[in-house]
Amino acid sequence: MQTQKFLILFLIAIFGCISVSAQTDDVIKVDSSIVRLNVGVADRQGRPVTNLSRENFTLFEDGVKQDISRFDPTVAPFSVVMLLDMSGSTLGFREVIRQSAFRFIDALAPEDRVAVVEFNDRVNLRNDFTTNRKSIANSINAANGRGKTQLYKALDFALGKLSKEGNRRKAVIVLTDGADSSLREVDRNVLEKVNETEIANAIKPEASAGFNAILSKSDTQSVTIYPLALPTGDPSKLAEPTPVQTALYTASRARLQMLAERTGGTFNAINRLEDMGRIYATVAADLRALYTIEYAPLDTNRNGKWRQIKIEVTNNELISRTRPGYFAR
Repeated sequence: MQTQKFLILFLIAIFGCISVSAQTDDVIKVDSSIVRLNVGVADRQGRPVTNLSRENFTLFEDGVKQDISRFDPTVAPFSVVMLLDMSGSTLGFREVIRQSAFRFIDALAPEDRVAVVEFNDRVNLRNDFTTNRKSIANSINAANGRGKTQLYKALDFALGKLSKEGNRRKAVIVLTDGADSSLREVDRNVLEKVNETEIANAIKPEASAGFNAILSKSDTQSVTIYPLALPTGDPSKLAEPTPVQTALYTASRARLQMLAERTGGTFNAINRLEDMGRIYATVAADLRALYTIEYAPLDTNRNGKWRQIKIEVTNNELISRTRPGYFAR
């Protein structure tokens, strides 16, 4: 009798573990054979066009037409990570950051889920994904800190959070001066090894392993990244900027630009603090105007090579924007 009872308990435990494991896999599983694109469409005046259907789009990979397997209209909800730079360089205008972030949240759709993350020396999750606007507002109000700028650790953390958001559309909005402390030290070491005449072109922004890891993860999940670049650290505003200062700043801004272009987002330079709220609202409007298209590439060879993507719209007067391609890993 005891043996039979033990066997029943053992089987219950085994099936219970299998059930929990299956539920976990359902949450985080990403089909790497499917390519997902967030696509923006505008007219010649730059006004978003949001009333298109699947039949209005034609998709090519390396010049070969692909079959669109899934189409989400612009009203489909997003999961958004809001990254707030709380390093020492932003101490002077925290209230402007908060008010601008509130404006961004107000412009999102009610069904959009938002996680708020602050970063400086550390990366800190203020709130996990939620549609509760009060919780999000409390997180924005509470965001604080000082110290260094761990931008790419924060982006890696954000992508990790988004990987658990299943099949939802995904985006990261990152407010930063772009001067990642760790990468800046790597760049500085490069400059120390070259002559002064070579400084301007010595740093190759795209050569960083950490930076490329972020691009690869965003490719896999089809995350659109919108960098909002703060007007701090610009050496052109100094009386006598050094070549090293200029080279470091140029490299950090170039990486932000690459993040946007590679993921289909937009790079937004905040030249005046009073423009921050408007730019945040513009990014929110851009999010609300994105279509999402999925396809299974006809070329199933995962050879690690770059695949170029092209989207065409039936109306030649319209202009489409998406990420330029991906590495078939």
